[in-house]
Amino acid sequence: MKNNGNLSIFANGILKENPVLVLILGTCPTLATTTNVFGAFGMGIAALLVLVCSNFLISLLRKVIPNNVRIPCYIVIIAGFVTVVEMLVKAFLPALYELLGVYLALIVVNCIILGRAEMFASKNTVGKSVLDGLGMGIGFTLALCAMATIREVFGAASFAGIAIPFLADYKIEFLVKAPGGMVVYGLLIALVYVLTSGKAPQKKKFACTGCPGAEFCKPEACTMEKEEA
Repeated sequence: MKNNGNLSIFANGILKENPVLVLILGTCPTLATTTNVFGAFGMGIAALLVLVCSNFLISLLRKVIPNNVRIPCYIVIIAGFVTVVEMLVKAFLPALYELLGVYLALIVVNCIILGRAEMFASKNTVGKSVLDGLGMGIGFTLALCAMATIREVFGAASFAGIAIPFLADYKIEFLVKAPGGMVVYGLLIALVYVLTSGKAPQKKKFACTGCPGAEFCKPEACTMEKEEA
């Protein structure tokens, strides 16, 4: 039973509570870094490392950190790990560092990392917090890579910077622009909703009953009640 509970903590972040496609967190780096698979993967791994390390340390110190200054303490811890990751990327992967730019440093204020610190790591054991960080980090990385694959392959006719010649004449450049990113993002959110709920989104029905403006309407002109019936 204990192993099942730990597995559930890990698996939740991958699909059921995916931080990007279900919880709708980290939207800024999601849209900004998913025009290239290499950049998206790099951002995902960087965030995963920060998530796991910050969850570990925050959980370890959860009984020591005063409640009234917990958020500043979390930010300092997260900023420390982000600085380390940023220095390592700059030293060993300069191309990735240039590609991610300011978004690598902005992991410090990523809602996913601060949110997991506040909602999970500060209330659970070190082991569970590490599993939560792993699950959320992998879920974040998979979401970024899925979105980047669609945008780069169909929008730029390439994959991780490698050209795909037979798609060159059919690329949809709209997909690598900001509006195209929003479209792909919305479609992936809908797909994950269907996969996790087991049903397609239902069209909401409206009626005059309970509407604050119902008294100003002409009953004979309103068709919503008839449709509801």
